[in-house]
Amino acid sequence: MSLKKIVLIATVLVVSIANAQVQPYKLFTSKGKEVSFEKMTKDLKQSDVVLFGELHNNAIAHYFQVKVAKTLYENKDKKLVIGAEMFERDQAEILQNYVKGNLDEKEFEKQMRLWNNYKTDYKPLLNFAKEHKINYVATNVPRRYASLLYKKGIGALDTLSVEEKSWIAPLPFPYDKNLPCYVKMMDMFKDSDHANENFPKSQAIKDATMAYFLLQNTQPNSLFLHLNGSYHSDNHEGIAWYINQYQKDILVKTITVVEQASVKNVEKEHLGKADFIIVVDADMPKSFE
Repeated sequence: MSLKKIVLIATVLVVSIANAQVQPYKLFTSKGKEVSFEKMTKDLKQSDVVLFGELHNNAIAHYFQVKVAKTLYENKDKKLVIGAEMFERDQAEILQNYVKGNLDEKEFEKQMRLWNNYKTDYKPLLNFAKEHKINYVATNVPRRYASLLYKKGIGALDTLSVEEKSWIAPLPFPYDKNLPCYVKMMDMFKDSDHANENFPKSQAIKDATMAYFLLQNTQPNSLFLHLNGSYHSDNHEGIAWYINQYQKDILVKTITVVEQASVKNVEKEHLGKADFIIVVDADMPKSFE
């Protein structure tokens, strides 16, 4: 564990110990009822897929991702599989080679396009998977293809080679422009240069690809824990919607992380966002700015 990660976790503990009335986070159900970690994970164990929607720079989110993974791994009734938005399909083999022990850490980090916060926020869980021989799947579309779609439209994806197409969801992929998450995206950027009809589609190809490759790596008696930005799974949209398009008999549970001035209750705007809501004190340190 990196020094930066240790400092962040230590800060959480110091705040909690210094004042017993100050809690840096609380767990709630979709309806806003406080729930214990044990009850949450007991419910998660019944699912086929858990979509963990994070705020990328929230240290508490990354802490809970590891904690949830370890708890789900202990459940011998279902084999744990892990996957993440943070790794792209064209580098899936490199990721697999590292997890299987066929590639050392230095070479892995050299070959991969790693997020800037990889070492503090994603490395601990990846190495847990490596240590316990847990299948870890790169699920996301190579970003350059999402960018291509945004700039030139869906038709531009037809110009890709057979190999390149193997790294994205099968074409043509389902798309509903009226899905609230895409409508909201367009509304948020309506006054910017981003707001054209391809903008939400470039998000949708990520959601579709993550859902597709997640399903490609599920099997009977398995549970797939997937890490993604909360906007990819909030309100059971995004990835969750695409999972249902591709395979309707999959039981999906969702977690989201939100930041509030107080963790006493779930603010109204966050109710219903996910099956479980981790409310974090907005004053908690970030893993990056």
